[in-house]
Amino acid sequence: MQTVRVLIVDDHPHAREGIRSILSEDVLFEVVGEAANGEEAIYWTGQVMPDLILMDINMKKMGGLDATKVIKSQFPYVKIVMVTVSDNITHLFEALKKGAQGYLLKNLNPGAWLEYLRAIAFDEAPMSQELAQRILSEFSHVKPPREEDTPLTPREKEILLLVSQGMLNRDIAAELVISEHTVKNHLKNILQKLHLDNRVQLARYAYERGYYQL
Repeated sequence: MQTVRVLIVDDHPHAREGIRSILSEDVLFEVVGEAANGEEAIYWTGQVMPDLILMDINMKKMGGLDATKVIKSQFPYVKIVMVTVSDNITHLFEALKKGAQGYLLKNLNPGAWLEYLRAIAFDEAPMSQELAQRILSEFSHVKPPREEDTPLTPREKEILLLVSQGMLNRDIAAELVISEHTVKNHLKNILQKLHLDNRVQLARYAYERGYYQL
């Protein structure tokens, strides 16, 4: 299995050591570098080309939110998960708007960390209903385009709807009685057609067009 190359970004050495220890429990993850602030994160991203960055939000010199915006503009393929002690939904939403793929609390147990990061790595991390509500509220002012404006097929619209409800690929496969591999291929096509990067952006697209209302 190909490993997921990880860059750890946190201004506390003990925190970086703790994250490294958690990741060492799963052979999927390979730590390829560490950084102590946002500026270093940008530099080391260009040097080691990670697949995934675990980014602390609050750091000196440059915080995680600003660094995420810069990194995603230069390296859009990199997945970024914000790591913080705060469960403030505002911080989460700001991180997602700047391009982050997810959000982890430092006080979660290692098993939950690894399960979530595996889901992120395989593009299967679902959204919470709280986040879905916030996205809907944020973009509810957008006027839905006409139905014919979408390039999606009827099957792709079905999958888009289920993604917006926070369902995992395996659950979508069971719901539609198709293979999980087929679901993944449909998701790749949907993202390419809509020029989007992740499931959160797919949910926003669905809400804007009235495919799904909470």
